[in-house]
Amino acid sequence: MQATDELHVQSVTGVDLQLRIASLGGRSYAFVIDWHIRTVAAMAWYTASTSVLYQEFAVSQPDATFWFVVAAPAAVIYALYHLILEVATGRTPGKRIAGVRIVTVDGQVPGIAALAIRNVLRLLDSLLLYAVGLTCVLVTRQSVRIGDIAAGTLLVYDDSNADTEGFNERAVARLGLERAELAHELLGRWKSLEPEKRQTLARKLLDDDTARSDAALHDALKELVR
Repeated sequence: MQATDELHVQSVTGVDLQLRIASLGGRSYAFVIDWHIRTVAAMAWYTASTSVLYQEFAVSQPDATFWFVVAAPAAVIYALYHLILEVATGRTPGKRIAGVRIVTVDGQVPGIAALAIRNVLRLLDSLLLYAVGLTCVLVTRQSVRIGDIAAGTLLVYDDSNADTEGFNERAVARLGLERAELAHELLGRWKSLEPEKRQTLARKLLDDDTARSDAALHDALKELVR
């Protein structure tokens, strides 16, 4: 099956979004970074807690305290790393460094249920040293793994340009993904659009019907996404 490079999101404002779908390389880069971070974090908890409780790094006769205070938290850190960070901040450090983020198939910010589903099914994707997930990414049109298919999500790249370098995660959280992306897209295409059309779109995004000059609308839009 031939993979598609972009996710096209239709908008009622007339400015459609084109989000570049993350390839296997982008996904793998983010995963490797996150794997190292969560492994180091889990090992750090294990090492610190055993040294404090038992004054040693290797516990020869583990007791109930070991399992509840040392082993269980280390396992939770490793197993729930992705879910906790994606719910709390929108994406993991690995995804942030790799420049990718999770969206739904219609370009929106995924909810907690979708994030939970894609992370629970990570167990299935990780079978055979992640061969199951890798194969799924290679054969699906939107380069998604089983967890994404079940959750209705995919990974896209964060694209930006010089006119909209202020666009960031806080804008997404405040405005909603589609509105923030529309503002980002409109700023990038500002000079290529007819003044009347771009002013109409800007007023819709700003939710402001007051009379403003073309330059004032442009500045207000930049401030909105910043």
